[in-house]
Amino acid sequence: MESQNQLLRERLQTGFLGIIAFALLLFMLVQARFTLICLAIAIIIFSLTSDAIGAIARRGIPNWLATTLALIGIGIGLLWASATVVSQINEVVTTSISYAEQMQAALPALLEWLGPEAQQTVDTAIRNFNLTGWMRTAAGGASNLLSGAVLIFLFVGFMFAERAWFPLKIESLMNGNATAAEQVQQIIASIMRRVNRYLVVKTAVSAATAACVWGIFTSAGVPLAGPVAVMTFILNFIPSVGSIIATIIAVVLTYVLTTDLTTTVIIAVSCTIVQFIIGNVLDPMLLGQTLRLSSFGIILSLAFWGAIWGIPGMFLAVPIMVAVMIVCAHIPWLRPVAVMLSREGHPDDGLND
Repeated sequence: MESQNQLLRERLQTGFLGIIAFALLLFMLVQARFTLICLAIAIIIFSLTSDAIGAIARRGIPNWLATTLALIGIGIGLLWASATVVSQINEVVTTSISYAEQMQAALPALLEWLGPEAQQTVDTAIRNFNLTGWMRTAAGGASNLLSGAVLIFLFVGFMFAERAWFPLKIESLMNGNATAAEQVQQIIASIMRRVNRYLVVKTAVSAATAACVWGIFTSAGVPLAGPVAVMTFILNFIPSVGSIIATIIAVVLTYVLTTDLTTTVIIAVSCTIVQFIIGNVLDPMLLGQTLRLSSFGIILSLAFWGAIWGIPGMFLAVPIMVAVMIVCAHIPWLRPVAVMLSREGHPDDGLND
């Protein structure tokens, strides 16, 4: 009897320690969100460029020169991407402020078919919403992209500087067990390959979708074609819900900017068709069995990381989920987590790529 009570106390103690550790982890994730987001993006960029550097080095170019060129390209790319996003957001802010009164009159009219009570509710909500203040806050937040780009560049630079020592560090962590160290390196390489392919395909698919949306807006003569295309490109990295949000925003902006129901319907139908064809035909065809993740698990991952890190967390949700599933598949007491995250209940250990 006493041994059973002792065992129960140990289990309760372990459970309480687990809860405390999880709470501390959440606290750290929230408090250090900016640094951790930059670190996660830096790891992804490092993973993407490592393969490219290896391919260049195999062509006879010295490794130091390939690394230097890659860092210069990464720095230029980060600054260009940050400046582009900031400029597009500023354009949207400027245009939205100038169209604020028109939006307050247009949106209730769009919902006229719901009845006078619903129309009055929407009108009251819009009038109580400080659009100008929210837009200026968004513009100020966008300026953080530049400081984030600098921090990401520094992280990537130091990763490249220590890349040659990674295998030795892994072997030391495994207490000199060469077999275990090799297995760990294979798992890391598998995660990198899986995430790299996902991001490359998503980038191509999102770029194609953004180009189509830009063409639709330009053909219809609707302003903000460029910013809407950039917004579509970014939101399409969020699985399942990103394309829906991008389409809704595009439709609402069209109606606010034109107040023409016919143009709005045409753009709504066109954007929906583009998103459906690319998202349900082209995207699955290119990705194939790369992810092997549960759709419900993806939604939970989006909700969790979105609640902690916001939009960047939703962008990083799938790469993090891929890494978690492969790692948990190799830890016996965490294997049930990998089973739940997998699509068919057969977790991928990453060693069969």
